[in-house]
Amino acid sequence: MPPVVHAAKATGIAGLTLDSPANRNALSAALVGELRAALADAGADPAVRAVVLTHTGSTFCAGADLTSPCDPADFVALLREIAELTKPVIARVTGHVRAGGLGLLGVCDIAAAGPQSSYAFTETHLGLAPAVISMPLLPRLDPRAAARYFLTAERFDAAEAARIGLLTLHAEDVDEALAPVFAGLRAASPQGLAATKALTSAAVREALARDGSRLTELSAGLFASAEAREGITARFERREPSWAL
Repeated sequence: MPPVVHAAKATGIAGLTLDSPANRNALSAALVGELRAALADAGADPAVRAVVLTHTGSTFCAGADLTSPCDPADFVALLREIAELTKPVIARVTGHVRAGGLGLLGVCDIAAAGPQSSYAFTETHLGLAPAVISMPLLPRLDPRAAARYFLTAERFDAAEAARIGLLTLHAEDVDEALAPVFAGLRAASPQGLAATKALTSAAVREALARDGSRLTELSAGLFASAEAREGITARFERREPSWAL
């Protein structure tokens, strides 16, 4: 099986590209495992100042791979490793982000997106809840907006994502917008970056440590439920689930 995460390095920046467009970069066991390994390599490289997480295809990450989902505990471990990495992690998004993919986006220290990106917390329409991803997201999002979009599964655009705190910035040319960000990171000291990230990510790390086990169990229980089986089956069959009014 070809790799689904590709790593490259250029002038202090480690680029990690999600490359599984056939399933819209869904969170399969393979993708999560390869991403964890690539993050560890970048974290151990003294020449790396920051990590950029990006994607091929029209979707950054579609959330859980419903045909072959990763272990929720492994996904929580991935989120912790991003939050605890001593180097900033920047999400570069030019496509769609759904469900669990929003947790991956939200745990990054800086998130930038282009105009074609879109966002939706689709869990409630599948009989699920954004349980695990609430840990990195609730400390960052406007509370009223989080309640609305978590509950309704409405789709929203990059401007709204920036307004509610999901994105750091959005622009027509995302690479041009990120240029000063990378310049600032390259000029920073490793010690300064590590200590500063520890400050800015403290609430996220605290939530992951405090609630990780409980919300992993909640997520697993919901996935195993009859309502989730109906919701997921309905999604594959392109019909409304039985509870929809």
